Amino acid sequence: MAEVTSASERRGIPAAPFVHDVQTFLNKSNYDASTALAALQDRLQQYKLAEMKLLAQRRDLQAKIPDIRKCVEIVGTLLAKKGTGEAMKVDFELAEGIYSRATIPEADSVCLWLGANVMLEYTCEEAMSLLQNNLENATGSLKATIEDMQFLRDQVTVTEVTIARVYNFDVHQRRKLRNQPKEEEAS
Repeated sequence: MAEVTSASERRGIPAAPFVHDVQTFLNKSNYDASTALAALQDRLQQYKLAEMKLLAQRRDLQAKIPDIRKCVEIVGTLLAKKGTGEAMKVDFELAEGIYSRATIPEADSVCLWLGANVMLEYTCEEAMSLLQNNLENATGSLKATIEDMQFLRDQVTVTEVTIARVYNFDVHQRRKLRNQPKEEEAS
């Protein structure tokens, strides 16, 4: 049986090795228990930092996806009304809880915010294509982020178990050393 097994890394997140035999792990890594514990604690902190970044990324994507869906719906409505010659009456939000009624004439183009205070005008068809592409990309990124978070949670668990095993091994070794002279005196 191998003393250390490890999965491969995932999108830059290194996999935590599972330590089967602590003594062999310490011998192979040329660490004493306290150095190994410090290295494992450092790795655990790196995982926690990565987890915080992924949580922020997930939160941003979860906020962005409904906005993109709403834009796709609006552009779809404009495309459906195209060629009918009728204007649309809509209520739009000026500020939180404050709405205004507007009449939108038949439109061949729309303006989309791209970010960084940049807005571009697109035909309705181009806008729909761009928005659907953005929705697919954001949905795919959200799925990958959730998978990364699950992988990271697994690595945190493996690292915490390894820390506990190394710590318990160290306590056991210290007790053995402390009790050894008493056994020799009794002989």
